[in-house]
Amino acid sequence: MEELPDLDDMIEDQNNNIFAGGKFAAGDADEDMNLDDNIKKVRKYDLSITYDFYTRTPRLWLQGYGENGELLTKEMMYEDIMGDYTDKTVTLEEHPKINQQQLSIHPCNHAKVMKRIIDTIISNGG
Repeated sequence: MEELPDLDDMIEDQNNNIFAGGKFAAGDADEDMNLDDNIKKVRKYDLSITYDFYTRTPRLWLQGYGENGELLTKEMMYEDIMGDYTDKTVTLEEHPKINQQQLSIHPCNHAKVMKRIIDTIISNGG
């Protein structure tokens, strides 16, 4: 039976900057090994819900952040929205409670869009 590695040893190796059998001092570059290749860069979104009295439905608002916490531009957030919804169902508008422009899903299409989002999350194992 194969012996499993000891987690404490792995942590110690990582703290000593030992990767792939070779030692690398901080700042050393290795042309063959790019550690950033295994890091998935992600964007995060804050969600808020307000009640739209005109349509008498909830309204979903999205504010995007880059991996370092910087606010995403309109164009960057639109990259994360399916083209069919951009500037039609999802638009950039002034949030009614926060003095900030955010993406808004129009109440008339809210149910259809939310179903699509939930179906996508479920199909991706979330």
